Amino acid sequence: MSKPEKFIEDGIRLDGRKIDELRPIKFEVGILNRADGSCYLEMGGNKVVAAVYGPREVHPRHMQKSTTAIVRYKYNMASFSVEDRKRPGPDRRSTEVSKVSRQALEPVIFVEKYPRSVIDIFVEVLQADAGTRAAGINAASVALADAGIPMKCLVSACAVGKVDDTLVLDLNKDEDNYGQADVPVAVTPGGNITLLQMDGHLTSDEFKTGLEMAKKGCADIYKLQKAALMAKYSDDTEGGSNE
Repeated sequence: MSKPEKFIEDGIRLDGRKIDELRPIKFEVGILNRADGSCYLEMGGNKVVAAVYGPREVHPRHMQKSTTAIVRYKYNMASFSVEDRKRPGPDRRSTEVSKVSRQALEPVIFVEKYPRSVIDIFVEVLQADAGTRAAGINAASVALADAGIPMKCLVSACAVGKVDDTLVLDLNKDEDNYGQADVPVAVTPGGNITLLQMDGHLTSDEFKTGLEMAKKGCADIYKLQKAALMAKYSDDTEGGSNE
């Protein structure tokens, strides 16, 4: 698709959203029976599955840490997740996204409770539509909670960007491809930033305003994460224990 002439008309974006409006979001908790915790997320056109395994023994053993658990995060985009078929397997981008996503989640996990163990987080992007790293973090955070991993809090993520010299929240594919800036942000409910990246150019005032927009978007996502977990576990309680 070619670049649109304008992304915003009378304060409304091409997909019908206001400049500070998130795309539709849907969480589904506990979708994988063989994982210790799991989450399916739709965020706009993104479709993402996160699975958590552990804490479990580290192999090979020389990788063990005597005082804390290791957190491993593997982000992968399925070859069919984009219009132009992606070459299967890890690449430079997936390695970078895996690293920053792990760093976004690790500070809220009580790793000291599980020395010599590993917590594995797998995020699979089934369909990509801009903002997949933020979507992955949102799903992984819920999957960690579903696995019963002790955490200080959830982590929520979304991006803010600039198109038509205007700041917008939660960029869609065209805004991401042709926009002037993209700033993925992950925060805790208390406002602590665990991920902040920027691609493009913003003035210092735009950056400050954009960061507040992203924090508000993350706060709205946190409410959805919390509601999804509460719904799952209230359903489990009402239905009785499966154990």
